[in-house]
Amino acid sequence: MPQANGTKPADALDAVDYDPIDHLNALFSHSSTLSTVPKVSAALRRHQHALDHDISTLVRVQTTSDSDSVRRIQDAKAELEQLFAKIEGVRERALETERAITEMTADIKRLDSTKKNLTLSMTALKRLQMLTTAYEQLRGLSQSRQYRECAHLLQAVIQLMAHFKSYRSIDQIAALSKNVADVQRELLEQVCEDFEVTFAKGEVQQKRGMLAEACQVMDALGDHARARLVTWYCNTQLREYRQVFRGNDEAGSLDNIARRYSWFNRMLKTYDAEHAVLFPASWRVNEMLANAFCETTRDDYKGILQRSMRRTDGQPPDVNLLLSCLQETLDFEHSLEKRFAIGESRSSMDTVTSSEEKRHGFSQAVSEAFEPYLSIWVESQDKQLATLIPKYRQQPIKSPDEDFHSQLVIPSSTELFHQYRVTLAQCAKLSTGSRLLELSRTFGKYLDAYAQQVLFYHLAEKTGGPSVEGAVIILNTADYCFTTTNQLEEKIRSRIDEELRDKVDMQSQADAFMGVASAAVRALVHKTELDCEPAWREMRTVPWSKMDSVGDQSPYVAVLLHRVKDRSKEILRLLPKPQYARAYCDHLVDTLTNTYLLNIAASKPISESGAEQLLLDSYVLKKGFAELATLATESATTAGGGKPTPLNPAFVKRVNQSTAKLDPLLKTLQVRASPPEGLVQAYLIHIRDRSELNFRKILDLKGITRKSEQHSLIELFNAFKAAPADEGLPGSNPLIAGLQLTSLPAAGSGGGGGGGGGSASLAAAVKDSAGAHGSSTPARFDPANFGTALMNAARDAGDRIASPHLGGGLGGSGAVTTTIGSRATSPPPSVAPPSMGMVGGGAGGGVDGEVVPTAAAAAQGGLNENLKNFGKFFRRDVGSFGGFGRRDDGRRSLDKR
Repeated sequence: MPQANGTKPADALDAVDYDPIDHLNALFSHSSTLSTVPKVSAALRRHQHALDHDISTLVRVQTTSDSDSVRRIQDAKAELEQLFAKIEGVRERALETERAITEMTADIKRLDSTKKNLTLSMTALKRLQMLTTAYEQLRGLSQSRQYRECAHLLQAVIQLMAHFKSYRSIDQIAALSKNVADVQRELLEQVCEDFEVTFAKGEVQQKRGMLAEACQVMDALGDHARARLVTWYCNTQLREYRQVFRGNDEAGSLDNIARRYSWFNRMLKTYDAEHAVLFPASWRVNEMLANAFCETTRDDYKGILQRSMRRTDGQPPDVNLLLSCLQETLDFEHSLEKRFAIGESRSSMDTVTSSEEKRHGFSQAVSEAFEPYLSIWVESQDKQLATLIPKYRQQPIKSPDEDFHSQLVIPSSTELFHQYRVTLAQCAKLSTGSRLLELSRTFGKYLDAYAQQVLFYHLAEKTGGPSVEGAVIILNTADYCFTTTNQLEEKIRSRIDEELRDKVDMQSQADAFMGVASAAVRALVHKTELDCEPAWREMRTVPWSKMDSVGDQSPYVAVLLHRVKDRSKEILRLLPKPQYARAYCDHLVDTLTNTYLLNIAASKPISESGAEQLLLDSYVLKKGFAELATLATESATTAGGGKPTPLNPAFVKRVNQSTAKLDPLLKTLQVRASPPEGLVQAYLIHIRDRSELNFRKILDLKGITRKSEQHSLIELFNAFKAAPADEGLPGSNPLIAGLQLTSLPAAGSGGGGGGGGGSASLAAAVKDSAGAHGSSTPARFDPANFGTALMNAARDAGDRIASPHLGGGLGGSGAVTTTIGSRATSPPPSVAPPSMGMVGGGAGGGVDGEVVPTAAAAAQGGLNENLKNFGKFFRRDVGSFGGFGRRDDGRRSLDKR
C-alpha cells in the first residue's frame, strides 16, 4: 500500500505484532497528510478485495481437493472388498483340493501301515524263532559243559531277549523270558561250582582249558557274574593268609610283618604260573587280589597298632620297630605300584563292575594304617633335632683347616637343612596330611632355636663378640637360612594336602634369620664404631667455647674419616651382596651421625664460632660419608686405570637425610645471644617448637647458665611463641627433647663390651625415639640401635633377668644419655615392634647406659620374637635398594644342600 510520501510500505500488515493504531499514526503523522485519506481508503479497499478473492480461490481449490480424496478412499474400499473375495475363493478351493487328495491317498496310507506292521511281525517271528532255537541249543550245551559254544550262544540269547522287553505282557514271551533267566542262573551256579570243585580237588592244571572257557561264559553273563567269581577266587586264595596271620597271634605281630609280604609274593608267583591263564587279562584279577590283600592287611595293622599303643607295662611303643615296619610296607607298596603300572589303576571288589570309575594306585594302601601313629615318628624327629642344636652351638663357626672366603657359611646350617630334606622326603612318603603339617611345625621350632641359640649366640657379647670374618660368616649363614627356609616352605606346600596348604607358614622363622642378619650388620658397624673412638676423644678435647674464628676442617675429622674408610673398605669387600653393603653403610652413617650429636652435647659450652666450625666439620663428614658406598669398588677401579666410581644418588640422599638433623641445632648455636631477639627467632626458625625445656637446653649448650640471662631470654621466648605466626609450631622437637645434658670425660677411660671404647657406649645410649616424641608425633623406630639392644638381650637372657641399670660409670664424671629420634630411617614401621624400647650399653664399662627391657625380652622366647619383628622391619628397610631377601635367590637351594 503506497504511503503519503509515495514510498512502498514495508509490509506492515504482515507483521506478527501488527497494531492498526500504530500504523495509522505512521501514515498520518502530520495534519498535512490528511489530504491522502481518500487514497489510503481506496488502497485499503483494493487490498481487501484482493484478499477476498484469494480466500475464495483457496476455498474453492480445497473443496475440490476434498472431493477427490473422498472419491479415492471409496475406490480403495471397493478394491479391498474384491481382493478379500478372491482370497476367500482361493482358500475354499485349497480346502477342496486337500479333501480330494486325502480321499485319493487314504488307501495308500492304509497300505503303508499294513506293510510296516507286517514287516515288524515277520522280524519278531524270525527273532522269536532264533531265540527259541538258541535257547534249546544253550540248554543242551550247558548240560554238556561246552562253555565256549555256550558263551557265543549266551551272548546271542541276551541280545535277542533285549528286543522282546516290550512284549512281556504276552504270556508266551513272558514264559520264554523266565526260561532264559533260569538258564543264565543255572550257568552261573554251574561255572562257580566247577571252579570250586576244581580248586578243591587240585585239578586246576588238568581242567584249565574248561575253566578258561567258563570265564568267557561269565563275561557274557555280565559284570555281576564276573565280580562274584573274582570275589570267590580272592577269598579262597586269602583264606589261609587270614587264618595264619590273625591279628592276635604271634604270626600277626609287627615283628613278622616281612612274613606277610613274603607270603603274598609267593601267592603272586603261583597266580602267574598257574592261574593267570584261567582269567582274561582285562579282568586284572591279580591286581584285585593284591587290593584284597592290602585291605585285609590294613585292617589287621589297625588292630595291632591300637593294642600296641595301649601297652599295660607303661612302656612307650618301639619307634624303631614302627619305622622298620612302615619302611617295609612302603617298599611293598612301591613294588605293587611298579608291578601294576604306577597310578594306572587300583581295582577293588566294589568298583570292579565299573570300568569308567577313576582308580587309585597302591600308594598308602597298607601304610594308611600307620598314619594315626606317625606322631610318634614326628616326636622322635623332634628329639633327634633337639640333640643337634647344643652340638651345633659348641661347634666353631669355621673349621680351623678351612680358608675364609666371602661366601662361607657355618657348616651346621647346611647339615641342618640336609637333615630337613631327608626327613621331609621320608614323611611325604608316609603322609601328606596332618602329620606333614606337624612335622613342618617341628621344623619351624628348631629353625627358631638355630637362629637364637646358635647364630645369635655367636653374635652375642657374652661370647666376646665375633671378628669381622666371623660376623660375615654369620651374615652369610643367616642369608642362606632365610633363602632355604622359604624354599623349604614352598616344598612342603607342594607336597601337603591342598586343604592344609594355607596352614604351612615359616615366615616367622625367615624373619628371625633376617633379624640375625641385621644384628650381624650391626656387629660390623660396631667394629667400625670402636675404631673411631680416638677421633671422638680428640673432638671432645677441643675448647669449643674459646674458639673465636673458623678455619679449615678440624683435625679430628680427617682422623675419623680415615678410620671409617679403612675399616669400611675391609668390611665391604667381604660382604657378598650389595644389599648388605648398603645396609652396612646406612647403619654406619646413622650411628656416626648420632654419635656426632652426642659429642656435640658433651662438648658444651659451644661458642658461636665453635658452632660454625662444627657445622663446617659436619659438611666435610657428610661428603666423606657419601663416598662409603664406592669403597668396595674403589681399589679395583684404581688398579684397572678406570674412572673413579660415581657416587650413588640414592645413598647420597640417605646421607643427607641422616645428617640433616645436625643443621638445625648447629645453626641455632651459631646465633649470638645479643640481641636476644635474634637468638629467640633463630630458635623458632630452626628448631621449630614451642618447648621452654628445649629452649633451656640450647641456652645450656651455648653456655648461658646465669639465671638472670636465662630468665630474660625465656620471658622473651614465651612472648615470641605466643605470637600468631608461631602458634602452629609443634609442642616439642623430639631431637632436642631427647638431649639430656650432663658432662662427659675428656678422654675415654673405659671400654665397651668386647674391647670397645666410649663411642660404642655412646652409640648404645641412643635410644628409640618412641619415648622422646611428643604427643603430636607418632612413635618411630630407630634401627641404628636395635642390633646392640638385641646383643645385650642375648647376653643377659641366658644368665639372669636383666636389671634396669647395667652400665658402669666412667671415672667420677657423669654420663650423657641421649635419646635421639631417628628421622632418617627408611622406612620406619608404623608401630614399634615389641621391646623396641630396649637399649643397652657396653658390657662391663663405658658410658652409663640404661636398659629398659620388656618381660618377654628377658626370656629366650622374647628374644626370638624380637628377632622376627626386627627381621620384618629390616627386610622393608633395605627393600628399596636391591630387593633384599628375594625368594628367587638360588645361590644355595634346599635340594642342593
